[in-house]
Amino acid sequence: MNEFVERKIALTWRAPKRAYDVVIVGGGGHGLATAYYLATRHGITNVAVLERNYIGSGNSGRNTTIIRANYGIPEAVRFYQRSVDLYASLESETGRGIMHRQKGLLWLAHSEAGVRAERARAEVNVAFGTKTEFVDPDQVKRICPQIDITGGGLWPVAGGTYHPEGSTARHDRVVWAFAEGAMRQGVDIQQGIRVHSLRVEGDRVTGVETDQGPISAGVVLSAAGGHVTTLVSTAGVRLPIRTHPLQAFVTNHYALEFPIIVASATLLFYASQTARGEMLMGAEIDRQPSYSYRSSHDFLQHCAFRAMTLLPFLRNLRILRQWTGVCDMSPDYSPIMGKTGIDGLLITTGWGTWGFKAIPAAGEQLAQLIATGATPELIAPFSLDRFARDRTMADRGSAGTH
Repeated sequence: MNEFVERKIALTWRAPKRAYDVVIVGGGGHGLATAYYLATRHGITNVAVLERNYIGSGNSGRNTTIIRANYGIPEAVRFYQRSVDLYASLESETGRGIMHRQKGLLWLAHSEAGVRAERARAEVNVAFGTKTEFVDPDQVKRICPQIDITGGGLWPVAGGTYHPEGSTARHDRVVWAFAEGAMRQGVDIQQGIRVHSLRVEGDRVTGVETDQGPISAGVVLSAAGGHVTTLVSTAGVRLPIRTHPLQAFVTNHYALEFPIIVASATLLFYASQTARGEMLMGAEIDRQPSYSYRSSHDFLQHCAFRAMTLLPFLRNLRILRQWTGVCDMSPDYSPIMGKTGIDGLLITTGWGTWGFKAIPAAGEQLAQLIATGATPELIAPFSLDRFARDRTMADRGSAGTH
């Protein structure tokens, strides 16, 4: 079988019911993973996932597929390491190939300050369970010979960190694996149903209003990505979220000789190679908040220049296609998961540019919260009320894009 065509996936579509124990708004990776773990870990199957378009049509299908745990604060390291571990076993658990490949991640520094930050990152990572080591320029060159460590005379490589568990997976296959696994257990996944507001009775959310009529629920989870603020505002919840476009692009095929992921927080770009041989690249979010999915030539110009400076072989390639997603950015660059203060309403948001790598861990932990009513220890630091308590989880330095 061609590895890019999955003919075994069996998605079972059913007509929606008028009431469920749990309604999840958003048929991307986070919503589908939560439904999957509710069914497989807790036996809760009277669940509906409502997607306004097709499953995986939002950021789950518009990301750059990098999986890593080399964050800068202990809480994030532990959380993302759980996701790295779940991704590693996801193919065997679901019986579906997600094209998971462990490649290793080089995170480059270009100044003394950057070197100090990378040394600190390595220490924090090791202390809290993630494999990361500091590397000097010579080690960088040995790990990835294609890198010009002089940085074209503009951004010389002063060192960096190497995270051997950095990996990639095929985004649509991750979506299909969770969707099929949930459907097998009896979860209803509905495409083409637009949720335009939450149903509120007294001080409790009791369901959703859709373009196909009302649906009641004991619990509603908003996993609506960059559109979350619009939805939860209908229940009187105001979130500290700004939505920004994020662009990426791929080149034509290159000989399969680039086995690693390269990122630079200074240059705000990252690059990896797809299974097809395309070079996949991205940069920082668009500075202006917007819900626009339009791509720009300005992004291509600036991102390509930075990439070619460090990876000169890219000059011989052509841009094949580009795309845009919209990112839900929190003030401290960390996610927001769990309770909202409104009974019956939970959220998973603030994923910014790193939501794909968190899909399994976030789904697992939110499923546990829904099933037990108690916030799991792994995600407790990322609750919404941390902003009111002045306990922000600032981790901007760990973002490959800002």
